[in-house]
Amino acid sequence: MTQLDKAVILITGASGGFGVELTRQLLEAGSRLILTDLDETILRQRVEAIQQQVSTGEVLAIIPGDLSTREGCETLYHQVKALNIPVDILINNAGIGVFGRMDEVPSQKWELLMQVNLLAPMRLSSLFVADMIARQKGHIVNISSLAGWSAAAGMAHYAATKFGLRGFSEGLFNEVKEYNVKVSAVYPFFSRTPILQSQRYGTLAKRSQGVPEYMTTDPAKVMQATIRGVVDNKLHIFPDVPAKVIHLLTRYFPRLLMLISDIFANKLQNGQL
Repeated sequence: MTQLDKAVILITGASGGFGVELTRQLLEAGSRLILTDLDETILRQRVEAIQQQVSTGEVLAIIPGDLSTREGCETLYHQVKALNIPVDILINNAGIGVFGRMDEVPSQKWELLMQVNLLAPMRLSSLFVADMIARQKGHIVNISSLAGWSAAAGMAHYAATKFGLRGFSEGLFNEVKEYNVKVSAVYPFFSRTPILQSQRYGTLAKRSQGVPEYMTTDPAKVMQATIRGVVDNKLHIFPDVPAKVIHLLTRYFPRLLMLISDIFANKLQNGQL
């Protein structure tokens, strides 16, 4: 089992929907956190609000940073190393979204998506895992998505990053397991976080208004299940019921899932959901 009490945990995207819940729940578990996101002011405000409610755990550092470049990832790594506190758990949570038909999304938008959602976790994992291997201890957690198993129309770019993150997580798991370093990949369904308000482009954006709120999941419960999976050292974590069901359909009944997806998409376009 992965221990959380007193564990030093680095969380990227810490001011987002999942990031706030991870911060809150890991502080409640007694963890010592290093938090990073783009906007330091917003991140500090959210941490202060959490600490007014939670008195356990400790925030060791708040580090602003842009993970969309190799230099940004390397800078974060060196800033964390300068704290002289080994990281026990790296949670690659930072992510952005974009919706639209593949040819109608501006290239700079989907290329940024690839940098943040896929290359940043790969870069940070490659930097921090060497220290974990040397210590024979550590855990890397990659927040993927159910889109890493099933790609809906309008999500080709996003799904590519999440499929890639799933493959990377599996490969990394097999490479580091002999060194007692754990790897987990998390596949949540659509949850009530700001990523649902991601930029939308073109034909598909005009046809669809997005997932109805009543179908989305509670980020607090999703992260609670995620943390349980991390503690149990699970490689694949499906933290909500829709994710578990759709994953099983993807693996064992793919044609049925395609039929259900087509019906869902048609109803969504016609305003019947």
